[in-house]
Amino acid sequence: MKKMMLLGALILSAASGYGQESRQDVSASGIGLFAPEVHGNAVQQNTSSTYGFLGSYRYMLTPRSALEVNYSFAQNYQNYKTSFLTGQIHQRQQEISGAYVYNLNFRNFSPFAEVGVGALIFTPIRDYGSTSFDTKQNTNIGALFGAGVAYELSPSFDIRAEYRGFVVKAPNFGLDSFKTNRYEVISMPSLGVAYHF
Repeated sequence: MKKMMLLGALILSAASGYGQESRQDVSASGIGLFAPEVHGNAVQQNTSSTYGFLGSYRYMLTPRSALEVNYSFAQNYQNYKTSFLTGQIHQRQQEISGAYVYNLNFRNFSPFAEVGVGALIFTPIRDYGSTSFDTKQNTNIGALFGAGVAYELSPSFDIRAEYRGFVVKAPNFGLDSFKTNRYEVISMPSLGVAYHF
């Protein structure tokens, strides 16, 4: 009888410990947005640097593997120059992506790397910041990669710093005169807080 009670106590303590293990987290981060100068098809494209917001949800499959979905938002300017015209487009840039995340644990530090796919949605804003108004929204599919580190503040919270890169075709907003036919790597370093539950 004592052995059965001991076995039952061990099973209950293991089950309660497993139930308390946090397998999900949500994070909110500030991001910087930096894109290179793009040359192609006799067009020079420059993107202004800016800052924005990143929200993420991560689900742990195992202690080292996770799946993550992301949404980011920023506003900036795309500037185009050709041999016969120049143009500026004030734009809203949104990211919707999914990634596989691999992480390690060293005491309070958890370095991680991620790779995935997603879409960047470039939406023109028709205001005083734009010189071309016959523009259309671009939704460009690309690849996401990144690496960073999380520092555990408590079992529920950590601070996360990461370099994120997004490989995507440069937008032209439906204008053939602004088409570079080139891909660019948009750098989006981030710093934020994650809540585990």
